[in-house]
Amino acid sequence: MDAIIAKNVSKKFRQASSTTLKTFLLRDLWKRDVPQKAFWALKDISISVKKGSTFGIIGQNGSGKSTLLKIVAGILAPDAGGCSVNGRISALIELGAGFHPDFSGRENIYINGMLLGLSKKTIHKKMDEIIEFSELRDFIDEPVRTYSSGMYSRLGFSVAVSVDPDVLLIDEVFAVGDEGFVHKCKSKMNEFKKKGKTILFVTHDLGTVENWCDEAMWLDSGVMGVAGPVSRTVDAYRRSVRLKE
Repeated sequence: MDAIIAKNVSKKFRQASSTTLKTFLLRDLWKRDVPQKAFWALKDISISVKKGSTFGIIGQNGSGKSTLLKIVAGILAPDAGGCSVNGRISALIELGAGFHPDFSGRENIYINGMLLGLSKKTIHKKMDEIIEFSELRDFIDEPVRTYSSGMYSRLGFSVAVSVDPDVLLIDEVFAVGDEGFVHKCKSKMNEFKKKGKTILFVTHDLGTVENWCDEAMWLDSGVMGVAGPVSRTVDAYRRSVRLKE
């Protein structure tokens, strides 16, 4: 059974075709429409992720990895194609996404937990567990605007895994934070794998993909390069990077 199915997914963004003084004046002084051009972040992407498997998405910056993850999470809607997820989903998509900078870490746990579908009563029961995992007890009542990027990552990951999802989406969680916490995150993901959870994650760490994933996909400028067995996908990506150097 497939936990995630994306079929012919395409996503288009629009950007101003120019940033000249003329276009600035047209936009901000006369409120006229500025000519825009379409930018296709994803083009006709189809994948299926089996229930209980770990699937990695690799590619260089700007290749569409995070956009695809946001579509799977339901944060973005595709301009073409569709995506379905079977099971309860939890996502850690962007560092600090959903956090209010002026609220404390504790208050943001409530906000994030409710956004992920937990009741206030359930969050209250899980609060000590979440704080303990994040290792932020000394700072949990401070406003999160005072947190470092590593502290943001700790808090976000701790809330995301507390939901006990069927499907976990993660974007570069191992890129931030100290080695000890990264090890703890990987241990939690190992626990999820043993429980038969489905994990879909974006990373630049090819070693993590090779060690963790059952399958992988390489995106190149919004287009699928290779998808399937990890070794074949990673080898193709490495060859592409060497050719561009």
